[in-house]
Amino acid sequence: MADVQQGSLAVVEKSLVALFVVVVGAVLVNKFRGKKLKLPPGPLAVPIFGNWLQVGDDLNHRNLGDLAKKFGKIFLLKMGRRNLVVVSSPDLAKEMLTTKGVEFGSRTRNVVFDIFTGKGQDMVFTVYGEHWRKMRRIMTVPFFTNKVVQQYRFALEDEIGRVVEDVKSRPEASTTGIVIRRRLQLMMYNIMYRIMFDRRFESEKDPLFLQLKALNDERSRLAQSFDYNYGDFIPILRPFLRGYLNICKEIKEARLNFFKEYFVEERKKLASVKTVELKCGMDYILDAQIKGEISEDNVLYIVENINAAAIETTLWSIEWGIAELVNHPHIQNKLREELDIVLGRGVQITEPDIIRLPYLQAVVKETLRLRMATPLLVPHMNLYDAKLGGYDIPAESKILVNSWYLANNPAEWDNPQQFRPERFLEEEKKTEANGNDFRYLPFGVGRRSCPGVILALPILGLSLGRLVQNFELLPPPGHTRLDTTEKAGQFSLKILNHSLIVAKPRVF
Repeated sequence: MADVQQGSLAVVEKSLVALFVVVVGAVLVNKFRGKKLKLPPGPLAVPIFGNWLQVGDDLNHRNLGDLAKKFGKIFLLKMGRRNLVVVSSPDLAKEMLTTKGVEFGSRTRNVVFDIFTGKGQDMVFTVYGEHWRKMRRIMTVPFFTNKVVQQYRFALEDEIGRVVEDVKSRPEASTTGIVIRRRLQLMMYNIMYRIMFDRRFESEKDPLFLQLKALNDERSRLAQSFDYNYGDFIPILRPFLRGYLNICKEIKEARLNFFKEYFVEERKKLASVKTVELKCGMDYILDAQIKGEISEDNVLYIVENINAAAIETTLWSIEWGIAELVNHPHIQNKLREELDIVLGRGVQITEPDIIRLPYLQAVVKETLRLRMATPLLVPHMNLYDAKLGGYDIPAESKILVNSWYLANNPAEWDNPQQFRPERFLEEEKKTEANGNDFRYLPFGVGRRSCPGVILALPILGLSLGRLVQNFELLPPPGHTRLDTTEKAGQFSLKILNHSLIVAKPRVF
């Protein structure tokens, strides 16, 4: 027994000595490296944990904005083994995203996104290089061009028109209210699945739609949570994430198998018996696979990207826009007045009309400014040591552009906390959502910007326009406004509570 006790004590003693050596070594390396490199400012980091114990897991846009006020327009957080650099000024955003776009053009992933993207077999999270260029080219032609918008504009208008008719058919919509988001979610799935597979779902109760939505919702919950950051930052804590990561793997496999069985394989069968021209996005993707440009896994990860990025982000923005219009009835009335005067009372807005409606465009821009769906954009990474703003950025640093802070910084914007579309007709009339002003980057800019801007803007304009044309949008009985509490995720900003909205049909 004594020998066993002595053996146990020896193990504990060795473990403590090893931990001491690691800590002392980390301190020495930190000091040596600090002298060698000119790193961005930031809070004092401790060995092993870095700044994690100080700032925690919740690295949302507002918390990072507060740190920018303290440490400046570029700062460094040591999050365990990860270097996290946060950029919070237009000039540094320009340097990083365009001037040095190649150096900082890669993507960093985390333990969860490694699972959901097959370690970068997709387009959004792959490193900058030949694979990304190939995937971007293959995805752009069938999904993200003006030609696609024009080809599918009638589908967009049809799906939005169906929303209007469905809401009108529900008696409770004009009295107690409905959660209109649910119907808009079906609309967004139908728009993107018509473009991608020439398929649509008949109703919110469609079994296939319910199964697809459940899988995507669970993927979003797991990927956007901050709860797993500790295991990503500090590898020795990763065993505590084993259960979480196993669930992620199960959901990833279930989703990819679902996409393949019910959509990709069905499209292959149709293509094999038809000799007509390519009709939908998946035909182009499958053609690239046949030519050997991409693998079957790449095909499935393209579908994953569209489901994860194109559908939900646009839906969040529509929901934010509706909430702001309900909470600012004078803005809603002003928008309705523009639609009635320019188009004619009761004349339904179409995609070509948007350019004639400057106040509608301003409402969309202001929604994207104040309630940015991806407030930190998608993280960038430098594969090699680089310079940014005169500072040394170690290789494979995770770099976030706090795009929300850029667009809500009082030093750059007049009363940024106020929802005021007029700013985009007055002092900001030259500012566009395409990245022509580095204070306003809702879709990013440069090589890794979001190509979905070409579809998102008309969908937003048509959705908000049609709803305001056809309904007076109000908070539910007993409330004066909607709850706009935010729920931030790894790369997302959505509304926490999906409120009831009263939609009173207008009489034309």
